[in-house]
Amino acid sequence: MNVQKFVRRVRLPVAAEEAFAWHERPGALERLIPPWEPVEILESSQGVGEEQVVGEGQRLGEGQRVKLRSRVGPLPVVWVVEHRDYKPGRQFRDVALCGPFSYWDHLHAFEPEGPSDCILEDCIEYRIPAGLLGRTLAAGHVERQLQRMFRYRHDTTLADLKMHAAWADRPRLRVVVSGSHGLVGLALVPVLTTGGHEVVRLRRQSDNHIVVHGTDGAEGTDAVVHLAGENIAAGRWSPSQKRQLRDSRVEVTRTLCENLARLAQPPRTLVCASAIGFYGNQGDEWVDEQSPSGEGFLAEVCQQWEAACVPARDAGIRVVNLRFGAVLSSRGGALAKMVTPFRLGLGGRVGDGRQYVSWISIDDAVGAIHHAVMNDQVAGPMNAVAPNPTTNQEFTRTLAAVVRRPALVPVPATAARLALGEMADGLLLCSTRVRPLRLDESGYRFRHVQLEHALRHVLGAW
Repeated sequence: MNVQKFVRRVRLPVAAEEAFAWHERPGALERLIPPWEPVEILESSQGVGEEQVVGEGQRLGEGQRVKLRSRVGPLPVVWVVEHRDYKPGRQFRDVALCGPFSYWDHLHAFEPEGPSDCILEDCIEYRIPAGLLGRTLAAGHVERQLQRMFRYRHDTTLADLKMHAAWADRPRLRVVVSGSHGLVGLALVPVLTTGGHEVVRLRRQSDNHIVVHGTDGAEGTDAVVHLAGENIAAGRWSPSQKRQLRDSRVEVTRTLCENLARLAQPPRTLVCASAIGFYGNQGDEWVDEQSPSGEGFLAEVCQQWEAACVPARDAGIRVVNLRFGAVLSSRGGALAKMVTPFRLGLGGRVGDGRQYVSWISIDDAVGAIHHAVMNDQVAGPMNAVAPNPTTNQEFTRTLAAVVRRPALVPVPATAARLALGEMADGLLLCSTRVRPLRLDESGYRFRHVQLEHALRHVLGAW
């Protein structure tokens, strides 16, 4: 049959039953799809999809199917995978009914290793189409892609299970999320649901009112995570664009907090996004949550954004303002825009390259949110950045090394200002060297503390 076989194992610090439960909860498939893979979940018996409320109600099961759309080169390909040999706590099998392979059988096996550990083994048997020619042309590529994918999957599974195990003694929560279809929100929702939490999605109307479909709003929920806001880098900062950027953060947040304060049973916690733009341009100086605010458009917006949470705080809600740095993901944000020119050898520093970039991997960004939701001891501003910021020159040099290309095409500051106007100074040329003091002090454990490790993880460049 000329069937190829791929096997990869990882030791997990939880019982086999808990590792299996993580895989069968809604959102597991989303967590396991590498961010560099152009895979879209079309239908799923367990996935989060477009539903407004997701939680414990959907499960894997014998005969259930998942429909995916991926790409082979430039061509779209639809997979239909059926779950078989479902043995709770021990194994399940994914068999492709259609897709790019003429045969695909993926066994997920969970082997107990004592009372609190297990071995997860992924065993895939597959057949490349087009016979000897197909194997000659594609066998090596398929093997490399599987190694790349399953390193990401196992690293993610291991880190997620460790994170949830640290809070195993806490009850599962009902969490309301706004901005759930943005870069961070899309990663956050499956992290919460695979941890056993129930998620309610919020939607913003054009008049800046936030509503929840199919529920009575945020009444009686445990926490609200507010991530909504217009993309800060969507276009030049014209007066109308700046007004939209401010209103989508300040006015929407104020409306939400006033509504929460009026509830008879308000949530106990509000985690509201903010940004390290709060500090403005600080050159080489270290800043932390005790540092004063800076100057400029972004600093003013962030000050007003955080101040808009006062009605919720006055109502007794624990408020955490997460000041995000540059979030690293190959699914969106600044990194996704940089990767293609860097892979073409067209990347380089911006300006003199001495400005500091305070970054955070997408997994640590959602990990910081989870930490803020679960840890009742934290409140107020909290910097969501990795502990090792880097200069723009070091950042671009590291990215070039990761994608194995030179970084020989710098962008002069004048060119950046001509192209982007005020946004160039606010985003690309601004230097903010931020320390995550409160995350460290409250016991958060970073997944990615070094830039190269973070880039290799989100780009699959091992």
